[in-house]
Amino acid sequence: MALLQIAEPGLSAEPHQRKIGVGIDLGTTNSLVSVVKSGAAETLPDHDGKHLLPSVVQYQKDLTNVGEEAKNASASDPVNTIVSVKRFMGRNVEDVVSTWKKLPYQFAENSGNPIFQTVQGNKNPIQISADILTALKVRAEASMGDDITGAVITVPAYFDDAQRQSTKDAAQLAGLNVLRLLNEPTAAAIAYGLDNDEEGSIAVYDLGGGTFDVSILHLNKGVFEVLSTGGDTALGGDDFDLAIAEYVTGKLGVEEQSTKYHRQFMNAAKQVKEALSTTDSATFTVDIESHLHSITITKLEFESIIKPLIDNSIKICKQALADAKLKVDKIQQVVMVGGSTRVPLVRELVGNFFDTQPLTSINPDKVVAIGAGIQADILVGNKPDNDMLLLDVLPLSLGIETMGGLVEKIIPRNTTIPVARAQEFTTFKDGQTAMMIHVLQGERELVDNCRSLAKFNLTDMPPMAAGAAHIRVTFQVDADGLLSVTAMEKSSGTQAHIQVKPSYGLEESEVLEMLTASMTHAKDDMQARMLKEQQVEGQRVLEAMDGALSADGDKLLSKDEREAIDVALLQLATLIQSDDADAIKQQIETVDNVSQTFASRRMDMSIREALSGQSVTDL
Repeated sequence: MALLQIAEPGLSAEPHQRKIGVGIDLGTTNSLVSVVKSGAAETLPDHDGKHLLPSVVQYQKDLTNVGEEAKNASASDPVNTIVSVKRFMGRNVEDVVSTWKKLPYQFAENSGNPIFQTVQGNKNPIQISADILTALKVRAEASMGDDITGAVITVPAYFDDAQRQSTKDAAQLAGLNVLRLLNEPTAAAIAYGLDNDEEGSIAVYDLGGGTFDVSILHLNKGVFEVLSTGGDTALGGDDFDLAIAEYVTGKLGVEEQSTKYHRQFMNAAKQVKEALSTTDSATFTVDIESHLHSITITKLEFESIIKPLIDNSIKICKQALADAKLKVDKIQQVVMVGGSTRVPLVRELVGNFFDTQPLTSINPDKVVAIGAGIQADILVGNKPDNDMLLLDVLPLSLGIETMGGLVEKIIPRNTTIPVARAQEFTTFKDGQTAMMIHVLQGERELVDNCRSLAKFNLTDMPPMAAGAAHIRVTFQVDADGLLSVTAMEKSSGTQAHIQVKPSYGLEESEVLEMLTASMTHAKDDMQARMLKEQQVEGQRVLEAMDGALSADGDKLLSKDEREAIDVALLQLATLIQSDDADAIKQQIETVDNVSQTFASRRMDMSIREALSGQSVTDL
C-alpha cells in the first residue's frame, strides 16, 4: 500500500520542498537546459525528444518561431531569421558588419547597436536571445511541472562586461532569475571534475559554433581554480562552414551575391562538415536560380581548408599555458567541449599539442549545460555551497591612468574573482577640485598601449595643496566578471561611481597582441615608464619651485642665490623634454641641493609667523 503525504490544500509538504535551479547553455549554434534529478544533472528534451534547441529565431508578422522550425526557414527567409545571435551580443553595428561581411540581415540605420529589421519590427540581440531563453524556460517548467527558482547561464570566458550584461538583460526579459553567469570552460570542468573526482592541471578546449575558449585549471580536493584563460569570440564551427562555402564558390565559379543564397551555402557547408567527420567524401549541393550546383569534397580537402583555423586555436592554447606558467607535460587531462570538437582533425591536433588523448566521455554538446545545472542546484540551496569552491580569474589587468600617461594597475591579470581592490592617489596641482578617472585594461605601462574602458569625473573636491588630497579608487569585479569603479575623496566623502560596459568584445588578435606585446616590449616599457615618472616628478618640482619663488623669492634670496636656482630650474625644464631619465633625475637632485637654503629660510619664516603674538603659556 502506498503512503500519502498530508499537506494543506494548494501547499507543498514542507519536508519535501525542493527549489528548481536550471543550468542554461546559451550557445551560438545550439542551446540546452539542464536540471539535477536524483542527484545527477541531465539535459531536458523537448516534446519530440530533442535535447538541442537550435539558437535560431524566425520572426513572422504574428508569430515567432524558435529552434528547429526557425532553422529550417533560415534559407528561404534569411532576412527575418536570425542565426548565431550570440555573436552580436554587446557589439556595435560597425563591428558586426566589418567582422561578418556576408550577413543577410538588414540593420536599422543610425543605430549604435545592431538592430535587425524584421517583418515583426526592429529586434536587438538582447530581445532575440530572450526569445531563445524563453523557449528553454518553457521547456524546463513543462518538464519539471513547476516554476524555476533561478538559472545559471553560461557565457564564453572572453565575453566582456557589455556582453555579460547583455546576457543578464536577456534573461531578465525572459523572466529568469539569474543566479550566476558561469564561464563555459569552467562549467565543463565542474561536470568532469565532479564526475571523475580528478586532481591536477587540466585544459578545457571549447570550440563551439561561434566562439572558442581555452582555460587552464587546477583541481585539488574539490577546488576549481582557473589559472589562465584565452579565447576568440569570433572563431567556431560557423567559421569552418564559411571557409568551406568560400572554397566551393571558387571551385564552382559561382557568386553568392544574393543574401538569399548565402544561407543555402552555409547550410550545405555544415552538412558537408558533419558528413566528413565520419566519411571520406561528401557532396556539396546548392540550388541557384533553379539550377543545381554540386561538387564532391574529400576529407583531405576539408582538413586543408579548416587547418589554419584550428592552428589559430592552438596558438591561443600555447599562450594560455604560458600565462599559467605551465609546460605541456604538466597538463594531465584535456576536456573537449562544443560540437565542433567532433571533427577528427580537431581532436587529433589538440591531442598532439597536449600530448594526451582528449576526454570525450561526456557528450561535448551537453557538458557545459550539465556543469551549469550542477552549479545551479548548489546555488538554489539543494546542496551545501561548500561542496565545491569555484574560482574564476580576470583575463587582463585593470587599472587607471596617472600623470604622464602612465598606467597604474590596480587588479593584475589572472586575479581570482570575485575581487575588490583599492588604491589611494593624490592631486598634482594646488587647489585642484576635480579629477578624471580613466579606467584601462591591458598589460603595457603606457596608456597609449592599453585599452580604454571608461572615463568619469570626481568633482566637488575641497581645494587643497598639491599632494594633500587622498582619493581612494576602488575596483570591484563581481562573480560574473562585471567591473564597478568608485573614486572617493576621503576628507569630504565626495565620490563618483561607474559600471564599466565596453561597447564590444575583444578579438583574438587584440588579446594576443596585448599579452605578447607586454612581454616583447617589457624592457622598453619599463624604460619608458621610468622616463615618464622622472618627467612628471621634474614637472612637479618646477611648479612647486615656481610657486615658492613667486611668493618668497625676493624676500629670502640674494641676487646670486636666485640666479643659481633659476639656472638649475631652466636646465631641468630643458631636460624634461629629453628622453634621458638619468639626467632628469640628477638635475632634480641638483635643484634640491641649490634650493635647500631657500627651503630652510621659508620654513623658519613660516614658524616665526605661526608663533607671532603667541606667549609661552599659550603654546
